[in-house]
This record gives sequence, structure tokens and C-alpha cells, in this order.
Amino acid sequence: MTIYLCGFMGCGKTTVGRVLADMMSLEYTDMDAYIEKKSGMSIPQIFAEKGEDAFRRMETQAVSELGKAGGIIACGGGAMLKEINAKTAAEYGTVVYIDVPYDTCYDRISGDTNRPIVMANTKESLGEIYNERVPLYLAHSQVRADGKRSPEEIASEIKAAVEMK
Repeated sequence: MTIYLCGFMGCGKTTVGRVLADMMSLEYTDMDAYIEKKSGMSIPQIFAEKGEDAFRRMETQAVSELGKAGGIIACGGGAMLKEINAKTAAEYGTVVYIDVPYDTCYDRISGDTNRPIVMANTKESLGEIYNERVPLYLAHSQVRADGKRSPEEIASEIKAAVEMK
């Protein structure tokens, strides 16, 4: 079984992913950490030295590789924006959008130096990015989870939704 968690930066993909993996006795993988290990570079290094396009190509490759391996995959905030990634993920498993209000996400990511997009934008411009991404997250996922609850409650909702599919 493969479950891809998507949503804006700071929506709780990592925290919920770990809880869900434990709950379902599945492997947990953070896609950004996977890309860092495979490339031998940090995400900020990849952006600085190779550019965002190169990073997005690495994400596309990771969606497929991790889908074949299975488990719970916490995607980077931009991974499920590309239609090819969403289609590939849907072939391997289920894409779950963790829906969290922008202000909550911003409070969690503000000042995070490991997020190049956060460092390059103001609160207002990040809000615009959030608003552009939400319709894509909704279009590219099969399950929407209400992210305004505890990680355990969110994970339980996802588990129940995926098991009913």
C-alpha cells in the first residue's frame, strides 16, 4: 500500500505521516530527505546550485521510485502540483491532501531556512502561492483530510478513508 501525503508547507505531512505509518505498520519516507540522500545535497543546495527545475525533476523521479517501494510518503509542498506526479502517484496508491488554513501553515514555516521558497518570499507572496496551490492539491488528490485536528485524528481519518477505497 502506498499513500502520498500532499499539501502546503507546514500542513503537517511529516508529523501525520509518521503517526499514520505507525498506525498502519507501514514504512515512512520523507520525500525531501530521500532526495537529499540520493543527490548528496541539501534542498537549499539543490535550489542554489542546480535550480528549482532540477529539483522538480528529482521530485518526479522520487514519486515513481517511492511509489514502487510503498508505504507512507510525505511529499514536498510542490510535488503534487505537477499533473504527471499526481497521475503516477495515483497509479501506485492514494494521494491525500492535508487541508490546513494558510495562517496555520505560515506560523509553522516562518523563518525556516531549510525552505528556499519560504526564504525567497514575504508572508503575502507565500499566501498567493498557497492560494494558487490549493486548487491543484484538491484536483490531484483522491482524499481530503481536515488538518485542523490533532495528528492522531488526521491519521485516523486518512486510514479509514484509504481502507474504504
